[in-house]
This record gives sequence, structure tokens and C-alpha cells, in this order.
Amino acid sequence: MSGSLPTTFFEWLIFLWEKYYLDFLRGLGVTLELAVIGTILGCLIGFLVGIIRSVVVDPGSSRMSQVAMSVLKVILATYVEIFRGTPMMVQATVVYYGTMSLWGLDIPSFAAGVLVLSLNIGAYMSESVRGAIGGIDPGQIEGGQAIGMSYAQIMYHVIMPQVFKNLIPQIGNTFISAIKDTSVLNVIAVTELYFAAKSVAGTYYRFFETYFIICVIYFILTFTMSRLLRILGRALEGSRNYELIVDGEGNSEGTNV
Repeated sequence: MSGSLPTTFFEWLIFLWEKYYLDFLRGLGVTLELAVIGTILGCLIGFLVGIIRSVVVDPGSSRMSQVAMSVLKVILATYVEIFRGTPMMVQATVVYYGTMSLWGLDIPSFAAGVLVLSLNIGAYMSESVRGAIGGIDPGQIEGGQAIGMSYAQIMYHVIMPQVFKNLIPQIGNTFISAIKDTSVLNVIAVTELYFAAKSVAGTYYRFFETYFIICVIYFILTFTMSRLLRILGRALEGSRNYELIVDGEGNSEGTNV
């Protein structure tokens, strides 16, 4: 194929991969970087927002603190509704071009992409965190208060470890979704995998073959991640086989075999 262009579908696949595989791999690297950073920051935002929105205002606190907490909850609820109710592609263009138009800030497209992805993930994760906190037995909070623990101590030592463990599968799924969602950031010229494919496809106008290649790359990546997360989930569950041990007083306890 050195003297002429390919003629069949598979020849084009081989030709495009051999010629542009470095572009695909660079785009893949940016995609993974976006997904990792966006998921980490998004989960931090989600946990923070979810915890604040779950705080029960103490009727005995000062009027000022009650008003401040109410205003903060309204602001956070507005943020969640906006980012859950609008497409991420629109959010990306508004953030990237809006900061330039309103404040004259020419932020890098990658930074804008990380910001949008993080805020988007944070909005969805906050609702999951809030629901997970609400699902914890209220008796645990009452028990913590009975032994003199503050609300912050109860959240840190009692509630949040349970919430985090329950949300580990969702965090993994969020990361997988983030890998795919990064493709919309090409609208602000983030050079991720889909953006790289657009550049390659426009060279020879072989759109089907080019996008088929990145489709395979996305599938291999997400399939691998989902299997690794499944293995991690099983490891965290521990062994399901127990051997009953009875001591001399007739008490029993289960131990992993």
C-alpha cells in the first residue's frame, strides 16, 4: 500500500492505525487524564456538597448561622439542578467561552474541560451521597451523640466510612462514564481521543474507518476497567465462606475459611 491508497475497509483500518496510532494514543492519554482528574475532583465535590446538604440545622443555633446554612443549601441545590439539568456539551461551551467573554480569562481548554467534568460529576455524586447518608440508621447518630461525639465527629468516624464503602461501585461506574463523557469536550478543542479522530478522519475523509478504530479503543478501555472494578468489588466483599467456631461457653462466631 506504499504506492497507492487502500481500497478495502480492513486495509484502511490498518493504514490509518499504522500512520496515526501516535495521534490516537496521545488522545487516549488525554482522555484518561481527564477522566482520572475529573472523577477524583468530582467525587470530592460530590461528597462535600452531599454532606452539607444533609446537615440538619440545630434549632438551638444562632439565627445568623441558620440563615447562612439555609442560603448555602439553596446555592448548592441550584448548582446541582443546573448541572444535572443541562447537557455537558453546553456546560463546556458556557464555561469556556463565558469566562472569556465576561471576565476576559483565556483559560486553557484542558483546564476548562477538567472543571466542567468535575462539576458535572460532583452534581450527580452529591445526590448519591445525600441518599446514602439518609439511608444510614438514625440510631447511629443518636448513639454517637449519647457518648458525647459532635456532629462532625459522627460524620467522620461513623457515617462517612459506611457511605464511602457503599458508593465504591458507583464511583467506579462514574469513572467509566467519565471516560466516555470526555468525548463531548472536543467542542472546546480539548485534544482527547475523539478530537484526535476528527483530525485524522478529515485527512483522507475516511470517517467510518477512523471512528471504528476509536470505538474499539473506547470499548477495550471501558470493558477492561469494568472487569477490574468487578474484581475490586469482590475483594472488598471478602470471603462468603464461614466456619462456625463455638467456644467453651457456647458462644459462636463466624470466621473466614
